[in-house]
Amino acid sequence: MLRGKDFLFEETFTADRSHSASLFGALEGALKFASPIDQVAVGLGPGSYAGVRIAIAAGIGLQLGMRAALVGVPSVAALDAGTTEYVAIGDARRDAFYFTHVINGICVAGPRLHTEAELRALLALLPRMPVFTSGPLPTFPDARVAQPTAACVSRIASGKTGITARESLEPVYLREPHITTATPA
Repeated sequence: MLRGKDFLFEETFTADRSHSASLFGALEGALKFASPIDQVAVGLGPGSYAGVRIAIAAGIGLQLGMRAALVGVPSVAALDAGTTEYVAIGDARRDAFYFTHVINGICVAGPRLHTEAELRALLALLPRMPVFTSGPLPTFPDARVAQPTAACVSRIASGKTGITARESLEPVYLREPHITTATPA
């Protein structure tokens, strides 16, 4: 939680795919410092389908309850990378990977989908810059792991430069949903 450029509250937790509820304990702690909240910033993904949707729903709840502005920032632009320019890559499933070029919290390219071969060719063409992923990526072992953080989302949103959505937030989807049917028993 930011007031101006000062952090009033920050909590770090790992929310794997089955424990997104950890968010609500952190929000409860943050609200103790709220007086009032004027803006709620949410990471929009790409990321866990359920996790991103839970974050957006929580943001909408805070927006309504606090009468605050609601903004969204791409999660890949908010990696705790320790640098202002980087490439974010990740596994997009179904033999695809995503690529995003980030400068100062703004996605200047992507996220775009590529095959492994396309991504390797693209990375080879780029000037030397750090490559990050939000989780281990065995196909690209040189990519360093960095997570998006609420602190980074807050900084981007407070700077008003990397905001990609206001009030009506949608997750960053890399492709149309892939629906599978149950296998007959």
